[in-house]
Amino acid sequence: MLITIAFIVSFFFAMNIGASGAAAAMGVAYGSGAIKQKYIALLLCGLGVFLGSLGGGEVVKTIGSGIIPSSILTIKIVIIILTAAAISLFAANIMGIPLSTSEITVGSIVGVGVAYQALYVQKLLFIASIWVIIPIIAFAFTFVVGKWFLKLKKKYPQVEQGTWQKSFMTLLIITGFFEAFSAGMNNVANAVGPLVGAGLISVTDGTIFGGLFVALGATLLGRRVLETNGKKITNFSPFEGIAISGTGAILVIISSIFGLPVPLTQITTSAIIGIGTAKTGFYIWQKRVVIQLLKVWLISPIFSLVISYSLVKLLLDSDLYTIVAIFSVCLATLGIISLKKTMAEENRSLYEDGSGI
Repeated sequence: MLITIAFIVSFFFAMNIGASGAAAAMGVAYGSGAIKQKYIALLLCGLGVFLGSLGGGEVVKTIGSGIIPSSILTIKIVIIILTAAAISLFAANIMGIPLSTSEITVGSIVGVGVAYQALYVQKLLFIASIWVIIPIIAFAFTFVVGKWFLKLKKKYPQVEQGTWQKSFMTLLIITGFFEAFSAGMNNVANAVGPLVGAGLISVTDGTIFGGLFVALGATLLGRRVLETNGKKITNFSPFEGIAISGTGAILVIISSIFGLPVPLTQITTSAIIGIGTAKTGFYIWQKRVVIQLLKVWLISPIFSLVISYSLVKLLLDSDLYTIVAIFSVCLATLGIISLKKTMAEENRSLYEDGSGI
């Protein structure tokens, strides 16, 4: 019974991975107009994800046994890890926010490792440093490319017309598919890695079945995230879209070869912001959708960590005192946030009305 639950939660999580991280891979091609219909973008994404998942074995091994010892991965622990990650990702999908599945999965695993005081800290710190470095590389590269292309367009306005335009559109679809491929190669491990680490499924079978469900999730549930990444951050020309998708795909595939789970959506969105900054200046950073994305990136691994840690203490250790303490801290945090918003509204009212409260 527990094994069945573990697989159900894993494949549910895989579908949400497709809806969140994988669907964002085709957001650039859709946002630039290379692909007009959402369903075509999502179908191509699903195919790319599945093909890429077949080469994701190294990342599966890292998720399964590279962060915490595989010896503590019982069926119950696997269910807790996947449940904590799925809850975090499902909440983000409802809001239409492209969330890093790698961050929340690693956060869930770390929560279990903290509960059992069993973490490969050095490997964890290395992975976390990669999370910071790669998005910065993506932003910097696309920012430079964006500035260069603006100068090129001023000198040769015909570069975005006629045959050039059609060629760019075709190449953009190819790079979008390439990025979806990289999503499958890296992100499928987040759903099946714990199962492999616990010995419930082989690496090969895990990548095949995990890839199928991630592809299904991208095709059926990825519409809102596709819209967020494609339309709500900035507008792209076909060439700019090629730079964004190509940058994300190359960085993620290189990371996957070395078995590193990286935040694909964070990399892609950083590349998008790099292009937007090159075009409009740092004004883009004031847009609410970008600010919201940054907040979610910071909160998501901590959120899943707290959930998995709490589930271990509640369900396996029956440690109610720890649960009460965690609940109290969360309640106090929410209270502080609410108070801060109330004070901001009162200050705004005082400024606008010119009178007291």
